[in-house]
Order: sequence, then C-alpha cells, then structure tokens
Amino acid sequence: MRTDFKPLHTLILAGALSTLASYSMAQPTPGAGPIPGPAAHGYNMGQHNPARMQARITERLAEFKLKLKITPAQESAWVTFTDAIKPTARAPMSTSHAELSKLPTPERLDRMRALHTEHMAAMTTLMDQRANATKTFYAVLSADQKKVFDDQFSRHAGARGGHRAGPMGGHPHPG
Repeated sequence: MRTDFKPLHTLILAGALSTLASYSMAQPTPGAGPIPGPAAHGYNMGQHNPARMQARITERLAEFKLKLKITPAQESAWVTFTDAIKPTARAPMSTSHAELSKLPTPERLDRMRALHTEHMAAMTTLMDQRANATKTFYAVLSADQKKVFDDQFSRHAGARGGHRAGPMGGHPHPG
C-alpha cells in the first residue's frame, strides 16, 4: 500500500472531508424541534403570501416600537422611518423570458446584463434611501434607545447571510 499522497490527491481528500463535515454540522440535533421554514415568514411552499408577510412586518414593527419606548415627540420620526424601510413591490420585468429567448445568444446576454445593471441600480437607490431614513431616525433617539436599536440590528445582521438586517428581517431570536 502506498502512503505518500500527491498534492492533488491531498487537496481532493481535504475537500471531500470538509464537505462531509459541513453536511454533518448542518443537521439539527435530535429533539431540537422543527426548524422555522419559509412558511413562518410569509411564504408557503414557494407561494408568496403578501397578507401574511405584511401582518408579520406589522407585528415586528409594533414589537420594535415597544422595545424602543417611542415617545409622542418621536412618533412622526418613527412613522417616517417605518414607511421608508417597509418592503416595496417588485417592478415587473421590462423584458419577458419569452422575449429574451427569441434573441440570439450574444444579444440575449447583452440584454440580460443591461437588465441586471438596471436592477442593481434600483437596489442601490433603495438601500441608500433606507440607510438615510435609518440614520435620520437614529439621530432622534436617546442613548438608551440607541442601545436597543443597535442590539436589534446586530441580532438580525447575521441572519440569512447578512440580508434583511433590521427589525423586520431575519429569523426571530430568543431573548
């Protein structure tokens, strides 16, 4: 039996072992209960449920408002902030899949890149608007409220790989 591995064999073996290790670590522990799935967040088996999602957003914002102990003097800033951070409806695609499939591949790729660029620009604009609204609201908070606000945002910042950070996003955390 030959025991001297070549670098490529070692690399392949390390990759296979790390893949197996990640699968075993991703399994829930026995008795841990069900893992909250998409249905808990307004989705059900791939179907978007806007009413349920809106209800959950409203619930989370109400909880957040209570935690912050918003004063009557801060109410208008709260309304402005929450209006700015609420999810917006997606704009319909300007080009359908059927239209794209009719284009020759080079033109289709160019059109897809242009659509992607448009989408990313819109996302950046929305992100900037939400960031500015958050900063404006944060400025009217007391020191204690800022601590609560920071705690809530840091709790959700890691959820879903950093997406949907804030009082409405991510999975609920105990405590």
